[in-house]
Amino acid sequence: MYKVLASLFLMGFCVTAQSQNIAVSKLRTETAREIKKEADTTKWNWKRGGLVSANLSQGSLSNWAAGGDNFSMTLSSYLNYYMYYLKGRNSWDNNLDVNLGFVQSTSLGTRKNDDRVDYLSKYGYKIDTSKNSKWYASALFNFRSQLFDGYTYNGIVPDFSSTILSPAYIILSAGFDYKPNSKVSAFISPITARYTIVANKYLSAKGSYGVDTGKHVKAELGAYVSVNYNNAISKDITYKGRLDLFSNYLNNPQNIDVYMTNLISFKINRYFSATYSLDLIYDDDIRLFGPNNSSPGLQLKSMIGIGFLMPLKPIRKT
Repeated sequence: MYKVLASLFLMGFCVTAQSQNIAVSKLRTETAREIKKEADTTKWNWKRGGLVSANLSQGSLSNWAAGGDNFSMTLSSYLNYYMYYLKGRNSWDNNLDVNLGFVQSTSLGTRKNDDRVDYLSKYGYKIDTSKNSKWYASALFNFRSQLFDGYTYNGIVPDFSSTILSPAYIILSAGFDYKPNSKVSAFISPITARYTIVANKYLSAKGSYGVDTGKHVKAELGAYVSVNYNNAISKDITYKGRLDLFSNYLNNPQNIDVYMTNLISFKINRYFSATYSLDLIYDDDIRLFGPNNSSPGLQLKSMIGIGFLMPLKPIRKT
């Protein structure tokens, strides 16, 4: 009898020990196993990001027979920051562009060659609830001006031509926004109010930028189209462009005002790139050419440079 009990006890002990070994072995396997993260399926409401660019070029001459400035330096900078919101049928796009550049040389001193502040805000409500719907009923606000005094250099004495809020342009518009994909948007408005502001008294007295002499604000009513395109053409080449068209119902509606910006960046490495920008402006109210500056003309600004480029990483927030 005692031998049978002893045999049963020994058999139970062995089974228990074996079970514990299996449990410990399984625990070790579980703790050593690599944890795999599940895919993030959260629907983001906010998307933020941007770009910072700075280009610097410098030249110097000493006993140079061909002639030229002994010293010259050019600095140009660009800042872009955007905030996009998308939830349900609501869409809200915000974009800020700031350009600033200076040229310094021995003979000419320091001059500004670029100065622009441009803020665009656009809210849209999707007309149709279907997934394939690409049309939004939208409202748009745009503000464009500069930061520092500007001069024209036609002779020995520079002529004061612009400053902050002189000019400044404000657009208030209601219409429809077509978004076929994340790269393109086309805003079309049959009812748009555009205001040209010349806050400076000296420029106002001259009747600059189409504002009546002695006045500070000019109001216009017309049709407005704004097309935005932003695309990575390849891994190292990106393009960002915008085209605005405005027709004034109250004065020569056939003479369409044009505002266009283009920026192409060619990536060299992580923080350096070559950039090329081309801006075009035609405003029928701004007289630049002909006798006594009585005719409008196309304004062009072209800049190319190699320098520092740092994308501001997109930040998405629920």
